[in-house]
Amino acid sequence: MTTIVLIHGAWHGKRCWEPLQAALEAAGAESIAVDLPGRGDDTTPLADLTLDLYVDCVLAALADVHEPVLLVGHSQGGVTISQVAERAPDEISGLVYLTALLVGDGRSIVDVLSSDPDSQLVANVVLSDDFTYSTIDPAAATEVFYADCDVTTVRAAIDQLVPEPLAISSTPLQLSDERWGSIPRTYVMCTEDQAISPAAQRTMIDDVGVDQVIEMAASHSPFLSQPDELAAILLELRGRIR
Repeated sequence: MTTIVLIHGAWHGKRCWEPLQAALEAAGAESIAVDLPGRGDDTTPLADLTLDLYVDCVLAALADVHEPVLLVGHSQGGVTISQVAERAPDEISGLVYLTALLVGDGRSIVDVLSSDPDSQLVANVVLSDDFTYSTIDPAAATEVFYADCDVTTVRAAIDQLVPEPLAISSTPLQLSDERWGSIPRTYVMCTEDQAISPAAQRTMIDDVGVDQVIEMAASHSPFLSQPDELAAILLELRGRIR
């Protein structure tokens, strides 16, 4: 049975996946959520965190799985899973971009977000004084990330947010058709997203290309607002690649 591996986005950690993992477990599916460096017990200084370290962390998690996985990346996690796929295509049976940054070879997150005028995210990013990390204005987090979540869920999610190193967003991806491009790609588009606008999602899909698009009438965090619906999508995708 293919394991589903979940990679969180910026400012989040693996705990954000707990409702989705519960739904997957109830359906008999195995999943692994990865805490990227800078979360949990990891004490690496924020200024030293890089996309390569994120990729190394995911590859270490994949080493414990003895078959190719369905690799899911949310938001900024999209660039992480793309670069993981370039490094280890044989470890991955499918890539799922969950309202994620789908960035082409030679481009960075900054390149994509700078051309998304409808995003509510950029205006609410708070930069550190030394320009090594960013945080999100808590007052805006509900609208940007959790617009369709209940109040209790929102409060818990905001309490779990952490600083995010800026180096990740300015790092150009290095992707090839032979490696990353050989893996089936699905984009799960969230049509109510305020962080990455639907228009920007469509542009990335058109520019980079995927094998299929699945739409959810959800905001930026469907793993919190619609975990059962998202689990059903991932289970269907997993079923196609057994």
